[in-house]
Amino acid sequence: MGTQPVIVTNQNRPILPWSLFAGAMALAIWALWRAFGPASTGDPLGTSLAAFEKQNRLTVFSAQLSPVVASDDDGLFGMIKSRQIAVIPARVDYAVDLAEVSKERLLWNSDTEELLVRLPPLHITRPNLDEARALYLREGVWISRSTQDKLTRENTAAAEKQARITASSPAMLDLARNAAKAAIAQNLAVPLRVAGYDDITVTVRFDGEKEAQ
Repeated sequence: MGTQPVIVTNQNRPILPWSLFAGAMALAIWALWRAFGPASTGDPLGTSLAAFEKQNRLTVFSAQLSPVVASDDDGLFGMIKSRQIAVIPARVDYAVDLAEVSKERLLWNSDTEELLVRLPPLHITRPNLDEARALYLREGVWISRSTQDKLTRENTAAAEKQARITASSPAMLDLARNAAKAAIAQNLAVPLRVAGYDDITVTVRFDGEKEAQ
């Protein structure tokens, strides 16, 4: 059984969930006006936490993968050989659990007006295989229905495994982390500027990630 993953890049881009973003902005602005009024600025850490309040997971990146897999079957003691090659589209989402972003993960520098956010590890969803759009190529003199079903099940299992491996590769994780940083920074920078921090800088890192030199 062989595998050769193919990545379709037309949807490998950061996804900024604007409904969540708008909700976070509205919540943060409401909290600021209620607590501090229009003439004063609020606590930047409290404002940041308000932007995350009541939100669960934020999907920051999605990848469309097309694993190429193959399965073989030797019927009648090897006398009838069958092979099925499949290309099965798969979608994988990367998310940040905002419920894990507590005040301990936020560091505010009042001198430079810089907010440092430390994020927990990304969550990678189970690959969602679109078998309705799968392409199959079969080789063999005669392939029974049971053999075809067996090969298809093996193809599905192999495609999911290959999609998991590809989704967890360093290159894909780097893309997802960069998308997460951009999404989180934008989600926080806007309400903070509304709160009066015009020169705010939001720096986002993940657990274990060192400061860029």
